[in-house]
Amino acid sequence: MKVKRIEHVGIVVRDVEASRRLWEGCFGIPLGGTEDNATRRLALYPVGDSMVELIAGLTPDSKQAKLIAAGKGGLNHVCLEVENIDEALAELKAKGIPLLDEVPRIGHAGCRIAFLDPAGTENCLIELAELPAGHTPH
Repeated sequence: MKVKRIEHVGIVVRDVEASRRLWEGCFGIPLGGTEDNATRRLALYPVGDSMVELIAGLTPDSKQAKLIAAGKGGLNHVCLEVENIDEALAELKAKGIPLLDEVPRIGHAGCRIAFLDPAGTENCLIELAELPAGHTPH
């Protein structure tokens, strides 16, 4: 498996718009973009070749809203860009690492993503991402 870089660090926040004041106003990092789906909103902040990904739930039953309600907001996961996600998952599974996603799914910006089970990664939620062909890091 070839890990290319840290693609992003995911942070669960109560409100993306309120959090933007910190990242843009205090840290001076320009917003790279936002992305919504039915249950969550992302704000992406490029920092070097990696990103900070702010994630907020849009519905009370979203994973992120439940984490915030339980007092578990903040640092959520580390995403590693891999060269070939199918090979990476097969290799990790063969090494005994439990997978939350046996098959990659589509994530932000059309990336193929999969999460590893924190039970096998020192209780750290790790996401793997394979960027679409021709996509360049932020």
